[in-house]
Amino acid sequence: MPGTDRVEIRTLKVGRFCVVDDEAYKILSISTSKPGKHGSAKARLELANLFSAKKISHVGTVTDKIHVPMIEKGTAVITHIEGEEVHAMNLRDHSMMILPMEEELNIEAGKEIMWMEALDRFKIIRDH
Repeated sequence: MPGTDRVEIRTLKVGRFCVVDDEAYKILSISTSKPGKHGSAKARLELANLFSAKKISHVGTVTDKIHVPMIEKGTAVITHIEGEEVHAMNLRDHSMMILPMEEELNIEAGKEIMWMEALDRFKIIRDH
């Protein structure tokens, strides 16, 4: 899967990210069980979707491989707002970006924001 790396479940940590069903998730908790008589140790991941905040569980053996998204973060200045779209200029390379509006943040033209990108989806994570 482009934009991801593959790692074993046993190497994941709480607060990091993983991909399940082509969606990026933040790891809320990890619980593991001991290997049984007929199988290997299992890991149960409690996950929250980065873009919708929907929570799910994922169970697999600790040696299973799972995708980890390449997360990019940066800052931008809002140029203007059109409906549910925020138009901003990336401060790293001065390119224009169109981001979805986040209701709970105080977003106004001329203000600086922090954004995050994972699996070709963008999100505003903080207003300054």
